[in-house]
Amino acid sequence: MKMFFFRNSRVVVSLLVGIVLLVQGTGSTALAQSKPQKGTPPTESGKKNQRPVPMTEEEKKKAEEEKKRLEEEKNAIIDTTVEKIESNIVNVDAVVINKKSGQIISGLKKENFAIFENGVKQTLSNFATPEAPITVSLVVEYSKWSELFGSAAGGYFEPGANEVIKPVAYFLSRFIKPPNDYASVIAFDLRPTPITDFTNDPRRLSQTVDLLFRNRPAFRENNLFDALKFALIGGLGDSVVLENSEKEKAMYGGITEVKSKRRAIILVASGIDTFSKINYDQVRRIIQEAGVPIYIISTGNLFYKRYEQYLGATDSLTGMPGRLTFLQAQNTMNTFAKESGGMHYPMTFEGEIPGYLNSINSLLRSQYSLSYDLPEKHEPGKKYKLEVKVDVDGDGTFDDKAFTVQHRPFVLMPKDNPKDAKKK
Repeated sequence: MKMFFFRNSRVVVSLLVGIVLLVQGTGSTALAQSKPQKGTPPTESGKKNQRPVPMTEEEKKKAEEEKKRLEEEKNAIIDTTVEKIESNIVNVDAVVINKKSGQIISGLKKENFAIFENGVKQTLSNFATPEAPITVSLVVEYSKWSELFGSAAGGYFEPGANEVIKPVAYFLSRFIKPPNDYASVIAFDLRPTPITDFTNDPRRLSQTVDLLFRNRPAFRENNLFDALKFALIGGLGDSVVLENSEKEKAMYGGITEVKSKRRAIILVASGIDTFSKINYDQVRRIIQEAGVPIYIISTGNLFYKRYEQYLGATDSLTGMPGRLTFLQAQNTMNTFAKESGGMHYPMTFEGEIPGYLNSINSLLRSQYSLSYDLPEKHEPGKKYKLEVKVDVDGDGTFDDKAFTVQHRPFVLMPKDNPKDAKKK
C-alpha cells in the first residue's frame, strides 16, 4: 500500500482476523476484548491534587513588582492625541543576473536599487543583502503517471518514480545545512501528504528520502493545483507521515506562515493536473498573493519526446495524456515560475539535475530583500505592477541592457483573510 496508509494497517489486519474467527464459530473471547483505556497519568507524588506550596522570597518580590506595575498603569494619563498608525509593507525578493554571462551579482547596496509600483517610484523602507539561511518546501509529484513518465529514462533498471525523487534527495542531502536551513517535503497524487514538516535534522531528511525510495505510487491522479495551494497556505490534510500521529487528519501550516527571509517552493512535477478542487485561475491567484518564488523542475519531457508520435492530439479514453496536455503542462509551469518570481527548468535527462539544483541554490542564497511602505491601502483583489531596476556601477543610470532583475511581476492584495482561505 501507499506510504500514507501505513498507520491504518494494524486496524485492517485486526478486523480481518476478527471476521475469520466469527465465521469459524470459535468461542474464544480474547480477541473480542477491547483495549483498556488510558486513564489520567498520576502526578509525581501519586496524588491527583498537589497541596499549595508557600511562596519563596524571590516569588514574593516578583509579585510585589507586578502589583506596583499594574498600579502605575491604572494611574497613567492617556494621551488622546497619539494615533495608532497601521503600515502596509510590500516585500519583494530580487536577484540580479548578468544577461551575457548569467552570473549572479552580489555585493550591491540599497542605493543600487529602485522599485516602481504602477510606474511610480517607491521609497525603500528596508533593504537586506543576501543571507545564507534558506527555508524551502519541496513539493513532489508521486503518482502512477510520474512512474510511467519516468520509465522512459530508467527503463528496466530502476523505478520510473526515481525521476521525481532524485531531485528531492539531491537537494536535501547537498544544500540543506543545519542549523539555519530548513526544509519540508510534500508528496501528492490524489491529495497532498506532508512527509516531514520543516526540519533541518539530517536523520529526519534521510528518513524522508528513504521512505520515498522504498514505496511505490498508488494512484495515478495528479492534483497539482491542490498541492500548490496546500504547500503555500496550508489547510486540513493528512497528518505528517514521519510524526506517526494517531490522528488521520491535522491542520498544516503553509510556507507563507514561516517567518523566514529566504523562502521558496521547489516543485518537481510533470505539470499535468487531473481534477483538483480548485482551477487554474484560482491557483494562479493564490500564487500571486503569496509572493513566494517557485522554482520548478518539470518532468516527463523525455517520455513526451520519445513517444510523441504515438500520442493523440487530446487525452485518450484510457486517460493517457495527449500532445496538447503535455504542451499545456509546460505553459502552466512557465506561468507559475514567472508570476511567483521563480524559475522553470524543463528537465529531459536525469543528468541535468545537479546543474538545475545548483542554480536554484545560488538564486535562493543571492536574493536581495526589498521593502516599501504603502502611502495608502491597496484595493483588495487588484493587481499592481512591480518593476525593480538596478544601477550596478552607481552612475545614476539604470543598467537595463546589461543586467536583468528577477522578481515577482506584480503585487496582489488578497480579498479574504488568509485564515478564512484555509477553511474553504
